Amino acid sequence: MTGSEEKDFVENPVSGSDEGAAAPEGAVDLAALQADYLAMKDQLLRAVAETENTRRRLTRERDETAKYAASTFAKEMLDVADNLHRALAAIPADALAGDGALKSLHDGVSATERQLDAAFTRQHIKRIWPEGEKFDSNLHQAMFEVPGTAHPSGTVVQVLQAGYVMHDRLLRPALVGVAKGDPKPAGDANGHVDTVA
Repeated sequence: MTGSEEKDFVENPVSGSDEGAAAPEGAVDLAALQADYLAMKDQLLRAVAETENTRRRLTRERDETAKYAASTFAKEMLDVADNLHRALAAIPADALAGDGALKSLHDGVSATERQLDAAFTRQHIKRIWPEGEKFDSNLHQAMFEVPGTAHPSGTVVQVLQAGYVMHDRLLRPALVGVAKGDPKPAGDANGHVDTVA
């Protein structure tokens, strides 16, 4: 190559780096291939992430379905538990001592109640009997307020019907009576109570 040919080659190389020069026949556009590769890689990563999210969601739904499958049946059995409890509570203690047949009936109903409680325990069903506890609107349903109790305001003082939870899900709230705070005597801004002599 002569000096002028070298100079001409450096200024106009055949590689096509000039903007106006056409790429030679069969040349591969590397930038376009890289862009396609990055786009496909992004699509693949999104598809993998979506598949993983779907798998996790389905696993969670399957676990919850298995965990709470018996909840509908359990809700129906709560009335049976209530009736067994009421039947035992209705028998006077002094009548049990004098009547052998009534004692046998009491023992049979009591054994049935224990079996039902054991079945509830195996299914992770827990009875809520919140007497003496602070009222919790997530677990209890207040039916009335009881004034003049020695308990602080908002304390459950009477349970009308037991509540039940299965695992961490409420099946039925406990029906309760709640202590009502006594009204504070009217006073001035300093807390002094006006009295009439």
